[in-house]
Amino acid sequence: MFGVRLQDSFNRQINAELYSAYLYLAMSSWFDSQNFPGMASWMRIQAQEEQQHALKFYDFVQERDGRVILTAIEAPQGEWSSPLAAFEDALAHERKVTGMINDLVDLAIAEKDHAANVFLQWFVTEQVEEEATAGQIVDRLKVVADNPVALLMVDDQLGKRAPEPGAE
Repeated sequence: MFGVRLQDSFNRQINAELYSAYLYLAMSSWFDSQNFPGMASWMRIQAQEEQQHALKFYDFVQERDGRVILTAIEAPQGEWSSPLAAFEDALAHERKVTGMINDLVDLAIAEKDHAANVFLQWFVTEQVEEEATAGQIVDRLKVVADNPVALLMVDDQLGKRAPEPGAE
């Protein structure tokens, strides 16, 4: 049986993961409008990944005989001043999500819910990867600055990202 506090927190995390997908889809749309198809593709794949994260939480709540309660997803911003600004926002968002996952781990430990704690460890590891990847892109874009040729090269490189198997 799934504790009520943990169930409510997981429901909030489902919403947060779906918001993440919404945010990255908004970024994808913005990159498309700015003629950066590689960055748009990268963000679209990221959005799909976040949807999968939401479904992992959804399935876990269901498997524990909990109740998933879906709530309204906040609208994300839709404009950025530059590719760097968009990726800096993505990095800041991933750091926020990391904090949320860490809070869930703390709650699972406090509730002595070992199954939830084990489940959450995948997300702990995933967030390390998410932050590192976004941070590397931010660093690269800082080096590129306003060099249009270098920016197009980064766009081309990011466009080579393929979806994870089973994420399409």
